[in-house]
Amino acid sequence: MTIKTPGQPARGSSSGRPIMVLLDVLGQRWVLRILWELRAERLRFRELQARCDGVSPTLLNQRLKQLRTLEIVDADDDGYGLTSSGVALGKELSRLNDWAERWKTSLQ
Repeated sequence: MTIKTPGQPARGSSSGRPIMVLLDVLGQRWVLRILWELRAERLRFRELQARCDGVSPTLLNQRLKQLRTLEIVDADDDGYGLTSSGVALGKELSRLNDWAERWKTSLQ
């Protein structure tokens, strides 16, 4: 598994622009769910796996490694949690969710 970082080509873009790399990361299976589950508290690996509907340990490890390398998630004796960058990303995703709710209403 190659971990993409800003400046490197990402799926759908050869520019390596940070937004394209971020969208590539967020579009990977289980990433958004992992971030969602870590939004309020630190979780140990098995707790996180259970909350993610039993995602395979191999895939969960891969995603956590990627998110740690990108400094969105960190780990310590208490488990996994969001870094300050991860918390900031969560706030931006919340704004996107608000937009999506307004959009849904406009389509009805």
